[in-house]
Amino acid sequence: MTTTSPRSIRLDALAYGADYNPDQWPESVWLEDARLMVEAGVNIVTLPVFSWPLLEPRPGEYDFAGLDRVIDLLWEHGIRIDLATATATPPAWLVRANPEVLPWNADGVRLEFGSRQSYCPSSPVFREAALRLTRALAERYGEHPALALWHVSNEYGDHVSRCWCPESARHFRRWLRDRYDSIDGLNEAWGTSCWGQNYLDFEQIEPPRTATGPINPAELVDFERFSSDALLELFQAEIDVLREVTPDIAVTTNFMSLFRELDYWDFADAEDLVTDDAYPDPADPDAHIGAALNYGLMRSLKDGRPWLLLEQAPSAVSWRDVNVPKAPGQMRLGSMQALAHGSDGVMFFQWRQARFGPEKFHSAMLGHRGERSRSFQETAALGAELKALAAIKDTRVRASVALVADWDSWWGVTAPDSLPSLRLDWLKEARAWHAPAFALGQPVDVARAAGPFGDHRVLLVPNLYATTPEQADALAGFVAAGGQLVVGPFSGVVDHREQVHPGGAPGPLRGLLGVEVDEWWPLADGQNGAIELGGERHGVRVWSEWLEVADGTDVLATYADGDLAGRAAITRRASGAGAAWYLGAGLDAGGMRAVLAQVFAAAGVHVAPELAREADTALEVVTRTDGVTDYTFVLNHGRDDRTAPPIPGGRDLLTGADAADGLPLGPFGVAVVQHPAPSRTTGD
Repeated sequence: MTTTSPRSIRLDALAYGADYNPDQWPESVWLEDARLMVEAGVNIVTLPVFSWPLLEPRPGEYDFAGLDRVIDLLWEHGIRIDLATATATPPAWLVRANPEVLPWNADGVRLEFGSRQSYCPSSPVFREAALRLTRALAERYGEHPALALWHVSNEYGDHVSRCWCPESARHFRRWLRDRYDSIDGLNEAWGTSCWGQNYLDFEQIEPPRTATGPINPAELVDFERFSSDALLELFQAEIDVLREVTPDIAVTTNFMSLFRELDYWDFADAEDLVTDDAYPDPADPDAHIGAALNYGLMRSLKDGRPWLLLEQAPSAVSWRDVNVPKAPGQMRLGSMQALAHGSDGVMFFQWRQARFGPEKFHSAMLGHRGERSRSFQETAALGAELKALAAIKDTRVRASVALVADWDSWWGVTAPDSLPSLRLDWLKEARAWHAPAFALGQPVDVARAAGPFGDHRVLLVPNLYATTPEQADALAGFVAAGGQLVVGPFSGVVDHREQVHPGGAPGPLRGLLGVEVDEWWPLADGQNGAIELGGERHGVRVWSEWLEVADGTDVLATYADGDLAGRAAITRRASGAGAAWYLGAGLDAGGMRAVLAQVFAAAGVHVAPELAREADTALEVVTRTDGVTDYTFVLNHGRDDRTAPPIPGGRDLLTGADAADGLPLGPFGVAVVQHPAPSRTTGD
């Protein structure tokens, strides 16, 4: 798939708004909504995400009168539209007339209509109906001046990311034919000589439904790839219609942060603007750390270009076991964090709080108490503040560190149940590696395993279980050019056919890392280990490995106890102008921070002296820049007073205060300091 040209959202300011569901309210409310939106500073809303049954009440019979009126009303008030194709959920008439549209689970049970996304991604009936509606909307509203952005479907894969029905089986077989050309090619790739699973024809293959025991891991991972591709095909089909009818309007679909089910690199290649739905838990004091990594992915999916926070909650959500509201100031802080990490706006789910349905307890900009609700008072105040930050639009985040995210490896270490340990979870490891980088004051971008790696000085690879020679070559090139590469355990294990590399791990990374893995030694539940690093002892969790170290590879840490005592745990091998580090153990937070402090020092990545001594993860500093002017966000995620670091020549855009001597930040406080960007000669 080729990368599309960079069409942009048709909006001159930072986006501010919410999902709007006017069909849940009488028309008498719409005018009041428009008035209050203007008062709150709203300049764009998303609609009509779930309105298919109203837009097409009977097959082929469209009724756009209500949508016409609400779009015209909003445009009269200066509010633009992120126009959804309304294809996220099919109408009842479609699934009752065509029950084969409904998805199956792995047990072969058809899932009933009555929630969202009640369709099989491979269903030709669903696809045909969805494309008809998409074309009708594009032809009707493509030239409307309010149209700012196309919003295809909604949160692909949220409820149905995999389907095991007969139609999915047929689609899976077509996908396998395209991938392997012949049944002999598939048998060789899948290693079907194991357990007598040889196939004579593609028609003998079914999706990996519930079976008598462990299923071939190669089939499981291919089904993950296929399922992501099936939804991508559906997405691309709608995009093709929109590009045909409205070639100049940007297209998006809302992502769900670091989401296992869909390879977002591929989805981002298909669209113009990356958008994300972000719901950090306000009850988790460290939720902002995970959010920073999610946002690092969003800005990286389009090579650092700005993205858009399309959904967040003004306060409580409705789908956790306990739905804690956001404390006063917490919504503002979370919004500012998204802006700091490259979002060119802040949007919410939703505008007016519902009175019925599964989301009636989900907060909204306009709560059940209307203008008197705390959520309206706080979101209206935020809308006013965003106008002072207009200059950050189109700027990019400055980051020296990137973390590799590879969906094949993610699926490989989580799909099969025949691994050395099911405790090694890709997402948990990614977060465990990102957290110490955050604590050391480094914003972290996200990169593909095969690059490009841009100007990053440090590349973190928590796990690259499935590794190709092309990826290994790209990583070696990064090191040779002066980069510091850090690779985590259980990497370079298999190729993309789920077959162990000849000679074992780390496979094509062996020469670069200068180690060989003789055996994996995962830790039993409740077991702890330790390493000795630079005279200090650090804990080992989840994983360890028996390493054989090649000549020319430095041993930086050894196991301090257990059966591996005295053996290498962490190594470093110089190559070209850089070095490749290998962590054969799953380190605790202190150990990871100690290692990354050494890595950053070797890379020339500046760490503030106070953070090198003791991390304050409640204080976050992120800079956006246009190359001439920097905009440094200082965010206090804690409930205690803090002080922003001094920034000579800086001025806080929110208060106008001089930042040369630092700025006081109360609980959940924010400063956005505008100051000259450093010259290339002075560094950053």
